[in-house]
This record gives sequence, C-alpha cells and structure tokens, in this order.
Amino acid sequence: MSELREGQSSPAEFRNDRGDASIAITDSSDTITDPYITYEEFGRRFLEYAASPERIAGAFEKLTGEEFAFGPIGAGPGKIAKLSAAVRLGQPRLNREVQDNISFDLVIPLDVDLLIDLSVDRYPFHVDGTIHLHLTVRTAPPLRVLIEIDEPQPSNVRINVASASRRGELLRIIASVDHEIRRFVARYIAEEIRKPNIRAAIDIDVAGRLDAAWTL
Repeated sequence: MSELREGQSSPAEFRNDRGDASIAITDSSDTITDPYITYEEFGRRFLEYAASPERIAGAFEKLTGEEFAFGPIGAGPGKIAKLSAAVRLGQPRLNREVQDNISFDLVIPLDVDLLIDLSVDRYPFHVDGTIHLHLTVRTAPPLRVLIEIDEPQPSNVRINVASASRRGELLRIIASVDHEIRRFVARYIAEEIRKPNIRAAIDIDVAGRLDAAWTL
C-alpha cells in the first residue's frame, strides 16, 4: 500500500511500504507550456519567415546599380525635340506590413542624366526620383508562396527635374519630359521584374523544395 507524504514541495512523490520512490506527479498549480502550435499559427509563421524583408530585398538587389539608357526619341510638338537619357538605379528600400495579408512597399531610387536635343541647341537636365512598387504575398496550389507585384505604371515613378535655365524649364514642359521619363522607367522596371532571376526569387515552390530536401 502506498501513501502520499504531505508537507513536501512539488513535484510530490508516492512511496510504497518499503519506502521506495515510485511515480512523481507535478502540482496542478505549476504552469505547463504547450510545446505545440496550431496548424494555422504554423502556416502564418512560415509565411512571415518565407517572405521576410531580407529575402524580398535580396531578390531586388539584383537591380541595384543597374544602368540603362533610352532614346533618342521624338518629343514635343511635331517631335521636334529628341530626348535621350542615362538612368541609374539605387539601393531598394523595403517596408513590410503584416495584417490580414503580408505586403511590402518597395522604393527604388533613380538618378537620370537627360539631354534634350533641338539640333540647333542642346539642353542637359539632372533628374532624381523614386519608383514605388507594391508587393503582396499570396499562396497557391499545390504548395507555393508567390510574391505578387502590381504592374508598374508611370504614376508609380516620382521625379524631380532640375534645369539650369528658364528656357530649359519651358522646353521641359513643352517636350513633356516628365511624362516621357515616367513612361520609360515604368516600362523598363516592368520588363525587369519579368526576368527569370527575379521570377524565381518571388515564386517559391515549397513542395518541390521539401521533396528535394527529403530525397535520400
């Protein structure tokens, strides 16, 4: 026959008639931490980890330092002006929002050297600005994590154009310089994010990677 000895701190011990310790029980007042989480909580944590700011920023770092040019293209009344530009992209900045959906605001700085050629005269401009992109984390069958990027529009490109003269400022307005820059940069970024290296970074085949990891 066993008896419970009182007056001892938990966990308490049962001892048999020979005085041997048998089973230990934890006092019900002790706090027990549940070692498990729900499937829903696991899924949410997995998504936040898979779509971390560092991982997403890394996908777009491939654009950092990229330089591209456009023109000469006709602009203004009768296309009398010829625009050409050299564009450089800076280090992307990223802000993550975690609500019902996980989303990101991606900001890419840009620096532009622009030239308007009127044949009889040439006007240089310096342009700086930013490209703003919105990204949303999606899930898709069979087991994929997708980073959906809103199609870049000219309105997503914000620029500041500096001219050294009043005549240059007037020419900038007549030749629709701001619109042409926004249009071309938006088109360039749209083409870049469709390239395989970026598509691979924003389309995560979870099932495929698990299968590969567990292949003996």
